[in-house]
Amino acid sequence: MSKQTKKRKITMRHIIISPSSDVLDPIQYRRCPKVTVSGSIAMSNQLNAIFFLKPRGRVRQCSWRSIMKLNLSSAVVALSLASWIQQASAQTSGQAEPGKKLPAVTVTGERTGSYKSDTVQVGTFRDMAPLDVPQTSNVVTREVLDAQATTSLFGALRNTAGVTRAQLNGSTYDNLSIRGILVENRSNYRLNGSLPVINLIDIPMENKERVEVLKGTSSLYYGFVPPSGIVNMVTKRAGKDPVSNVSLMANIYGGANTHIDLGRRFGDTQQFGARINLVAGREDIGIDNFSGHRALMSGAFDWRVTDKLSIKFDVEHYRKEVSEQAAIRAPAAVNGVITLPPVPNARRNLAGEWQKYDAEATNLLLRADYALSDNWALLFEAGKARTMRDRNFSQFRDYNLATGQGTLEIFFNRGQVWDNENLRAEVFGRLPGQYITHEISLGFTGSERSQDPRTSSTARVAQNLFHPNQIARQSPTMPFSSNFSKITDLGVYLSDRILIADRLQVMLGVRGSFYESVGTNTHFKATNINPSLSLLYKIIPNVSLYASYIEGVEESGQAPANRANSGEILAPAVSIQKEAGVKAMLAQGILLQVAYFDIKRASTTIDAANRFVLNGMAQYSGFELSLAGEVTKQLSLIGSALFMEAKQLNRDNPATFGRIPDNTPERTASLFAEYRLQSVPGLALGGGVHYVGRRPVNTENQAFVDDYAILSLNARYATRIAGKRTTIQAVVDNATNSNYWSTAGNGLLGVGAPIMAKTVARVEF
Repeated sequence: MSKQTKKRKITMRHIIISPSSDVLDPIQYRRCPKVTVSGSIAMSNQLNAIFFLKPRGRVRQCSWRSIMKLNLSSAVVALSLASWIQQASAQTSGQAEPGKKLPAVTVTGERTGSYKSDTVQVGTFRDMAPLDVPQTSNVVTREVLDAQATTSLFGALRNTAGVTRAQLNGSTYDNLSIRGILVENRSNYRLNGSLPVINLIDIPMENKERVEVLKGTSSLYYGFVPPSGIVNMVTKRAGKDPVSNVSLMANIYGGANTHIDLGRRFGDTQQFGARINLVAGREDIGIDNFSGHRALMSGAFDWRVTDKLSIKFDVEHYRKEVSEQAAIRAPAAVNGVITLPPVPNARRNLAGEWQKYDAEATNLLLRADYALSDNWALLFEAGKARTMRDRNFSQFRDYNLATGQGTLEIFFNRGQVWDNENLRAEVFGRLPGQYITHEISLGFTGSERSQDPRTSSTARVAQNLFHPNQIARQSPTMPFSSNFSKITDLGVYLSDRILIADRLQVMLGVRGSFYESVGTNTHFKATNINPSLSLLYKIIPNVSLYASYIEGVEESGQAPANRANSGEILAPAVSIQKEAGVKAMLAQGILLQVAYFDIKRASTTIDAANRFVLNGMAQYSGFELSLAGEVTKQLSLIGSALFMEAKQLNRDNPATFGRIPDNTPERTASLFAEYRLQSVPGLALGGGVHYVGRRPVNTENQAFVDDYAILSLNARYATRIAGKRTTIQAVVDNATNSNYWSTAGNGLLGVGAPIMAKTVARVEF
């Protein structure tokens, strides 16, 4: 820039960025947030940007009608903008015209290949920049998933603070906790920010573009959910470039699968889009008596019917049939102390290979967006999720610590069914003003969740912890009994995001809920009105401070199969969350988040009669930090840490008062980094460490499992073979082959997975 040209900063109220498509989707990028841009202009062929400007650089209001008019011509506008950029660059390289000041603008968008996401797509924060979200949110992008070659949900979420396995070791599916609070398998896992999918089978990652976690209470948008957080999985969709990828993955134990990924846009104006993902393969995770297979078929379809109406449809069906590793029951306490056995060899399975976990899931989600006027639009969503399962779960119990001799108890389940049906209607829009703008969402949501976890008799056979025996096939001796239950969750919510003088944001929200739970032995009804309030202030455009107060409602849990009141649903309860934090964009694009949180919610315990019951309140408070993005053009990283104090508050139960809730680590940390070598183009080397602190095995804290740290290594090389872009990758998880307790809780212990080395080859046609 010439010395005669002063560099000035301009604030643009409305910017729309399309990360993946030549033709802008006017509905997906609906919020038109305030964006302050400064610096020098940068464009890439992966970024389309549309600015709404008045003459003399003044910004006009972003209206729905104006967006719709530009929908089909966004590519032309982008090219015009690129031409203007070239002219501006030419002018700044020479002498500036007298009396004119040339604004310098940096345009940033969702970049392909980044460890950082520029948007959040969950709850009332859909399509907002992370700096504008007054709550802890973490996003694991497709680039991180590819770098770690992960196909499991826990593999993705281990990059975020406070995420641990709960009760099960992950050989069949990922039962998770966040900050020590269980992530409810029927309500906390969402597809594309909406449909509550049922996490009782490994959810495939191959067809997901990103995985998000909105930490803490989220009842305003999602109703009766625990304050652990919402796990949102965003599907891949067709973009501006055709996709034709074939991947092969194999591991050292003989597991292998094939993945086909196809994406196209078509039609006269590219109004149709389709993304198809297919996966099939053999499963082997390196433990004894294990075999199985998995498969996925999914489709994500888009149709811009008119310039006002947009429709999206997602369908996915996946199945997994594998041998299930036995859980180990913690020994009984002696004089108030539990003595744990030594950690068994990670490759040892106390169950039989015939003890299959056979499950399949189908998820359907339809979404329609319609522009009502210049500033208002209507959203409608309808979805259904169904999971069916046969299971031969077992737990090893009543064993001698010296000899290892004990009993394997086998639980038989056949024809288990879970159904979720979900509806949402929402009107949203803007009330613009010169100094104050309101972004309002008013919606209704209805959810019905039913289940029938059919059970039968159990079988007991002799087994040894140190020298396992082959388990002969067992069969149930009694007919399977039904234990049907249904939950209805209806709600009306109102959210108002008030933007004041470019820097201050106030978000007000309230939800009215009706809840009914009907079970074999229980019947609860509840109505609640829960408020939320948050303040966010931007010190400078790249740094924001926030504070929030949120009330939520949650189901207190359901008694698991190994308790005397198996299947009983506990009464719903209110949770309260307070949070304050800072978010900043640093260096080449590092998103840093630091937050203090305080959560109070209902606590549970096991009583003397082996019943799963409520136990007053529990408090979880502490600091959480995370960072993700690019330090330099060569170095990317994603990391997190949690420092928390958790305790139970029920003075009427001295055995648990002041104790840490079971399976709750007070420290977790993770760091994964990848470096792209300049000396060897196409080669990237990476590694990560994932740490989980010690955790109590029960609510009385009568024993703790030790902390552990897992090392992972990664190398990938991108090149061209026969003219086709090809990536070859090698990944090693648990590189030191450590034996450790990966999970505790509900009186059960799980052993971590052994070393896993796998290779991946992907060809782009």
